Order: sequence, then C-alpha cells, then structure tokens
Amino acid sequence: MRYYYLIAGLPDIQLEDPKGVSTMDALKTDLEEQLSDEDMKLLNLIYAKYDNRNLLFYLQNKDAELNPLGALKADDWKELVSLMEESEQPKDSRLLPYIPDYYQAYKDENVSFNGISDEDYLAGLYYEYAMQNNNEFLHNWFEFNLNINNLLAAIACRKYGFEPQQYIIGNNEIAQILRKSNARDFGLTGIFDELDAVVKISEESNLLSREKQIDELKWNWLEEHTFFDYFTIERVLSFVLKCELINRWKPLTQEKGTKIFRELLDSLKEDVRFDE
Repeated sequence: MRYYYLIAGLPDIQLEDPKGVSTMDALKTDLEEQLSDEDMKLLNLIYAKYDNRNLLFYLQNKDAELNPLGALKADDWKELVSLMEESEQPKDSRLLPYIPDYYQAYKDENVSFNGISDEDYLAGLYYEYAMQNNNEFLHNWFEFNLNINNLLAAIACRKYGFEPQQYIIGNNEIAQILRKSNARDFGLTGIFDELDAVVKISEESNLLSREKQIDELKWNWLEEHTFFDYFTIERVLSFVLKCELINRWKPLTQEKGTKIFRELLDSLKEDVRFDE
C-alpha cells in the first residue's frame, strides 16, 4: 500500500533537533487512523518493546506504574498472567507468541536463563520473533540492533573479564560467533559491516557521547535503507524509528542528562564490585 499524502506531510526531522517532533504516543494515535491493518501490525511490533518492559514491571510489582506507550494496561496483564497460569499456550490476540514462552520459563524455578538476566532473556525472544517478520526492512532493522548490542556487550565482557554467554542474546550468526570467538576482531571481519564503527564508539569514555554516536549510527542506517522508499510503509516505519531516537533525548537538559549518566556510572561501578 502506498501512503502518498501521509508521507508527503511528514516533517523533515533531524537527530539533533527535537523541535516539532511528535511524542511516540501521539504519533501512534495519528498513524492508527491512516495505516492498513497489516501495516499496523508492523508498527505495533516496534511498540511491543514497551509492553515487554511493562510485563517485567508488572511481574515484579502488581502496582507498578506502567509505561503508557505499552498497548496493554495493568488490567490486561492481570487477565493475561492468569491465562498463562492456566495454559502454556493461551489463545489471546493480545499476546505475542514469545510472551507465554517467556512466562513459562520465568515461573519455572529450575530455569536460570543460562545466567542471562530476565530483561535480556525476554529481549532475545523479542528480537528472534521480530526477525521472523516477512517485512525485509523490519527484519534487517531488528537484526542490526541485535548485532550492535551484542557486539558492545562482547567488547565489555572482554574488557572486564565477564563470560559473554551471559550477556549475548539471540541465536543469529553473529550472536553465535560472539559467544565463542577469541579473535581480535571478534571473528566478524567481512561479516558485520559496522564492526569498526562500533568498536570505535565503544572506546569513547564519555557515556553521553557514546550513546549519541550509537544513535547516529542507527539514524544513518535508517537513511541508507529507505533512500529509495518514497511512499511505502518502510518510509513510515523509518520515520517512527527516527522519532523514537529523537524522543530519547528530548527530556534531557544538560543538567538532567549529567545526573542520569552519573547515576548510570555509579550503577555500573556497583555491578563490577558485586561481580568481583
């Protein structure tokens, strides 16, 4: 389906300029009125990450404040968790297929996720599901993000002496290589085009600058992979993903951003001391 009027009306946005960029909830509401049912499924797949996080929050605290970007509210999760307690494969259109799989593993006391955190285990299932999508653009986008995250995790593991098996998620080719490789280039030369760029970014000591460089890398990927998509759903999805990148930085004044990253640094230091 072509979206001539929708795409023609989209503003020209830049990563460093948050002015005029819609919030993610307003953007979704607007697009719901204009996209076909099939294309809405693609958009919902992007937003599913917020439901993933809300599920984790809900399982930890039934009264937790959930992210409004998630489609499922606390009452939904109450019903769905009850369904997943009754059946390993409940039939409910609100549940993406990997959610019951996660929940069954979560409630099994004999399952340790092989040392991987709950959040990373669920993220791995999410990426695997998303990469099965027939839309080539979304498949490639999720795999690109998975590869970046896994490479950064592998670099950190090598630097601090951690076991990569506990931090690498997913089962694509690059994930499998990173779990086993001791090579200087992680065995990815000629396999992952962004290898050098990600390694260089990982050497940035300023966390704020590093995060921004990662987002620039993702922004450039979106530009490159939709260059010839003029009025397609891929151009719409790319716009949504760009807005997400911009909205990530919107709330951060310099003072607030510095405070957040200091807290992140303190948290990382605590983690290192704990592992020692």
